[in-house]
Amino acid sequence: MAPTDFHSETFAATRPHRPTVMATRHAVAGGHPWTAQAGFEILEAGGNAFDAGVAMGIATNVLESQFTSFSGVAPSLLYSAERREVMALSGVGVWPKAASVAFFRDNHEGRIEGIWNGIVPGAPDTWLTVLDEFGTMSFADVAGAAIRFARDGFPMYPFMAHIIESTADQYRRWPSNAAIYLPGGRPPKVGEMFVQADLGATLQYLADEESAHRNDGRKAGIAAARRAFYAGDVATRFARFHAENGGLLTAQDMAGFRMRLEPPSRIRARGVDVYAGGPYCQGPSMLQALAILDSVDLAAMGHNSADYAHTILETVKLVAADREACFGDPYVLDVPLEALLSSDYAAERRAMIRPNEAWPDMPPAGAIAGRAWPTTDDAAAGLRTEAAQAASGEAALSNTSYFCVIDREGNMFSSTPSDGQGQGPVVPGTGLVPSTRGLASWTDPDHPNCVAAGKRPRLTMGPALAIAEDEVFMPFGTPGSDVQLQAMLQVFLNIFLFGMDPQTAIEAPRFATYSFPAAFVPHGYDPGAAKAEPGLGQDAFDTLSARGHKMAWWEERAWPAGSLCVIHKDLGSGVMRAAADPRRTAYAAGW
Repeated sequence: MAPTDFHSETFAATRPHRPTVMATRHAVAGGHPWTAQAGFEILEAGGNAFDAGVAMGIATNVLESQFTSFSGVAPSLLYSAERREVMALSGVGVWPKAASVAFFRDNHEGRIEGIWNGIVPGAPDTWLTVLDEFGTMSFADVAGAAIRFARDGFPMYPFMAHIIESTADQYRRWPSNAAIYLPGGRPPKVGEMFVQADLGATLQYLADEESAHRNDGRKAGIAAARRAFYAGDVATRFARFHAENGGLLTAQDMAGFRMRLEPPSRIRARGVDVYAGGPYCQGPSMLQALAILDSVDLAAMGHNSADYAHTILETVKLVAADREACFGDPYVLDVPLEALLSSDYAAERRAMIRPNEAWPDMPPAGAIAGRAWPTTDDAAAGLRTEAAQAASGEAALSNTSYFCVIDREGNMFSSTPSDGQGQGPVVPGTGLVPSTRGLASWTDPDHPNCVAAGKRPRLTMGPALAIAEDEVFMPFGTPGSDVQLQAMLQVFLNIFLFGMDPQTAIEAPRFATYSFPAAFVPHGYDPGAAKAEPGLGQDAFDTLSARGHKMAWWEERAWPAGSLCVIHKDLGSGVMRAAADPRRTAYAAGW
């Protein structure tokens, strides 16, 4: 399953602008060049993929704090070469005990916003759990680069400067946010040093607490760092700030939280076992889409032809309908995931794809979901009313990153950290906003992803691993909100169906549908809407429009189309091909 040679004439028109990074020892790919460097340096120092991944995750929380937060979320998949096992960490915390649908309806007219979208942070315990269970280094070792980037600053780069400038009004809502992201009352300019001193101090505090207990062993030190966050000074500051400002998060909520390793979801598609998280995220939606498409002769349609794009778009609508009908926290809900991923159910859903006609809105959910999405005129009108209140779908994308690692032993780490620092108030003195993932919940009590005490909000992030035993290892993922599963699906097919090398697969033109309720409040809905990059071609665009898709163009290499990172390891040759998306600031490295 090695990618084909893309110096052939067949794909001459789609040769990538960047080279694929080749490696035989270890490889990393992440959302920023310095993130990749942080992970690479850990691997070079003798750390494994889990040490390097935690270093990349925490560096991401500093270098892309407009997109992610150390106190945010970090859904992750891990492959242990020693155990020959894939494991999942949801990476997301829970709603505080005081949260309920009634609270938001009685106090905020059903809106989830500001300090009230805060839930227990999941990312710190994710990083510490991975380090404790699978790593070899200390928190101070792996957090060193991130601490320096926060404490000493880094030159503001163009993409981050653009995001901060375009969302400056969000940061102005709270003085503590503006002090960091609008120093001197304005967005930072490219090349200016961007310092996050309080964040650096918080990370250093955890490292110092670890150091104070290092004589008791590595695990004892990591446990001390965890206590420092969830039961120490950080938790105290979070709880006090929420109490003083009408928030819901308490010290008890923080102290009672702990991340659990969970089994992943899995299907076999195109001869490859593909793994994702559970129905606490939309990872299984990508698996559903692969299952539906597995018996379709997509190759005969031609890559990015109108028929091909139409089939993908309609498939995504089908899995989105099931997502809305039954996906949510499986600790709380009985999600029929095995049935949803079955070949029989995939065949039923596949039969709903009309070759020459698009569904004008989101199709009904399947019968197995136990509940069909409302399709009456009144229900559709209600969704469109919410859409009118929503910010553009692309603005909602600016809150996620992704990284992946493969080490010399064959361990893999695939993670999608998220929760940017502009959706809630920074707690003074910490440099952090408690996870704002409450924005993904609903205040409709009948929705599977409704607010409830102790419940995890459903994530859009769905990091993945692809494994063909004795042939291929491939972690892959992307930011991009509701576009994530669509971009990942297209890149997977580019590699395993059309034989593209990873960099070519990533740089190929993309398209996406928005014809379902958005993941984030107010869950805007634009029936039939779809976008495509110009490389799709005018003929395909016009044909899709004629079939009922409400097509619009993205710009060339649009950043809302996702930012894939992929590492493809050919187990026969041992060669790794690492690739990163030029649509944002992602980079890969290897040796």
